[in-house]
Amino acid sequence: MNFSEVFKLSSLLCKFSPDGKYLASCVQYRLVVRDVNTLQILQLYTCLDQIQHIEWSADSLFILCALYKRGLVQVWSLEQPEWHCRIDEGSAGLVASCWSPDGRHILNTTEFHLRITVWSLCTKSVSYIKYPKACQQGMTFTRDGHYMALAERRDCKDYVSIFVCSDWQLLRHFDTDTQDLAGIEWAPNGCVLAVWDTCLEYKVLLYSLDGRPLSAYSAYEWSLGIKSVAWSPSSQFLAVGSYDGKSHPFLPSALSRRDEIASVPVALQTLKPVADRANPKIGIGALAFSPDNYFLATRNDNIPNAVWIWDIQKLRLFVVLEQLSPVRSFQWDPQRPRLAICTGGSKVYLWSPAGCVSVQVPGEGDFQVLSLCWHLNGDSLALLSKDHFCLCFLETEEGSVQPPDSWATTGRTCA
Repeated sequence: MNFSEVFKLSSLLCKFSPDGKYLASCVQYRLVVRDVNTLQILQLYTCLDQIQHIEWSADSLFILCALYKRGLVQVWSLEQPEWHCRIDEGSAGLVASCWSPDGRHILNTTEFHLRITVWSLCTKSVSYIKYPKACQQGMTFTRDGHYMALAERRDCKDYVSIFVCSDWQLLRHFDTDTQDLAGIEWAPNGCVLAVWDTCLEYKVLLYSLDGRPLSAYSAYEWSLGIKSVAWSPSSQFLAVGSYDGKSHPFLPSALSRRDEIASVPVALQTLKPVADRANPKIGIGALAFSPDNYFLATRNDNIPNAVWIWDIQKLRLFVVLEQLSPVRSFQWDPQRPRLAICTGGSKVYLWSPAGCVSVQVPGEGDFQVLSLCWHLNGDSLALLSKDHFCLCFLETEEGSVQPPDSWATTGRTCA
């Protein structure tokens, strides 16, 4: 592995562009856009206040910066650096901002979820969508960008509205059989919409594009229910993480521990949840399928040091990776079954069916990796700490990926 030099960063705001050519990062009120291959600065933009959220348009031509404290969104163009768009929500405030799939509309959610404002960059027109629900995940787009589903709350009842993204016309509107809808998510093929209920009511519902109920599932009653949901890339599987955590026993059947293979049974380090506090650290808080649908990685929040990897073809536990510290983040390589893990320390951990490696991030001082994200080609990782970031370049099956010699440093690899 090779590492770039370390660059300044604020609020863990660092994202690769969808086409893989650029890397955007924020330093307080400045937005820096770099060339991925050379890491040379291509554009430097200055916002009116500290940036709290950034997002690339789908075609990688624009990038929005949300300044929630000021109720502002500023949009910048890579092709025309002198062009600039400023959207001010005024007294309505701003709590969320995102691109539409076409990259020419911006959807702003006002404070208290009073409405969603749809701004067009091309025509400068404005549309309003009423009654958006304040929930865990209330808006989702189909992967082809044709439709948007929005969770709504009217007259103490949950609804879902489906809009056509080309003109924002309402296609379908239907009520859902939920007590207090918590989230919605389209399957990758865009044919099925998953809807799940509040954590106090275990219920997952599947709806067709035209609003017909297809299926319903409830694992148990009278206990905390659903904590996380994830579709497989093929749309064949829907993983549901529950608060009971029964699928994650304390004595697993296989374990990879501290760069060693441990014999079973092995007791994993567990946390006792505080019963009188909200959002207890129990249950399956993170789920992620590998891009080839072969594996599912999960984390049980009251066994924070472990990542569980499941064989989806055989529907059984494949391996458990136990770390010395609580797992902060994990993410699959977009191109192959390779999982990157960070624990807030100075190492990054990689797992594949062939085995595990841990790599020390080089450099002066203690670079604590709090989060990470893959380049779409799977040949590099952005490693993020509280105030800095760097790129980690990995070898691929076709050969070694080498950054320019002028700033590359080599990390130590431990098998």
